[in-house]
Amino acid sequence: MTDFSASPATGELTGKIALVTGAARGIGRAIALRLCRAGASVIINDMDAGKAQEVVAAIEAAGSRATVIQADISRVSDVARLFEQAEAAFGGLDIVINCAGTYEDKPLVDVTEADFDHIFGLDTKGTFFAMQEAARRVRNGGRIINISSAQTAAPGPNQAVYAGSKAAVEQFGLALAHELGARQITVNNVLAGSTDTEALQVSDQLKQQLIQHTPLGRLGQPEDIAEVVGFLASPAARWMTGQNVRATGGLV
Repeated sequence: MTDFSASPATGELTGKIALVTGAARGIGRAIALRLCRAGASVIINDMDAGKAQEVVAAIEAAGSRATVIQADISRVSDVARLFEQAEAAFGGLDIVINCAGTYEDKPLVDVTEADFDHIFGLDTKGTFFAMQEAARRVRNGGRIINISSAQTAAPGPNQAVYAGSKAAVEQFGLALAHELGARQITVNNVLAGSTDTEALQVSDQLKQQLIQHTPLGRLGQPEDIAEVVGFLASPAARWMTGQNVRATGGLV
C-alpha cells in the first residue's frame, strides 16, 4: 500500500506567511507542519504557549520560520492584537487558517447559557472576528480557510450547539468569498469528519461504530485534514472559493 501519511516538501508556498489559530495540537498542529513543509513561514496561535513552542521547534528543525503569539480568540481585543503582531512578525499575511475551537457533547435540554456562550464565543464569535481581521489584512491573492465539522451536514445527538456554532462559520465563509473575490483571495471551509485527536470525546464503542460506517475503514488523522488544507492554500486551488469541502473518509 502506498503511504500518503505525510506529504514531501514542495516549496509551493515559499515566501508565503501563514497564521494558524489553535495550532498547538491536533488538526491545527498538523496544518502548521504541513504549511511549513510547503515552504511557508508560520505563526502559531494558541492559549497553550508551551505546546505552541513545541510546534515552533519542530518547524524550525525542518528549516522553516515560525513564532508563537498567545491570544484568546474568544476575546475580540485579543484577535485584533494577534493579527497586528502576526503582520509585524514576518511582514504581512498571505494565509489564515481558522482552526481554534472547542467542543461540547451534551443533550440540547441540558445545555446551559454558560455552555452556549462558551462554545459560540470561541467557535463562532471568535472565528467571525478572526475572519474580519483576515479580510482586512491578507494580501491580494491570499487564502482564508476555516475548519468546520461534518456535524453541520449530519449532526448527531448531543451535538446541537457545536454543530450550530460551526454552521454559522460556514455561512460567514461563503459570504466572505463573494466579498473578497475581486482581490483574488479565496475563502473555503473544510468540514472535518471524525478525527482521532484528544478532542474526539467519544467512547471506544462509538469510535468502532464510526470506523465501521466510514467507507475508508478508519478514523481520520490530523494529517488527513492538513493535506486538504495544504491543497486549498496552494496555487493549485486558485479556482476554488466559496466551497464547503468535506474531508470525512466518506462518512458523510
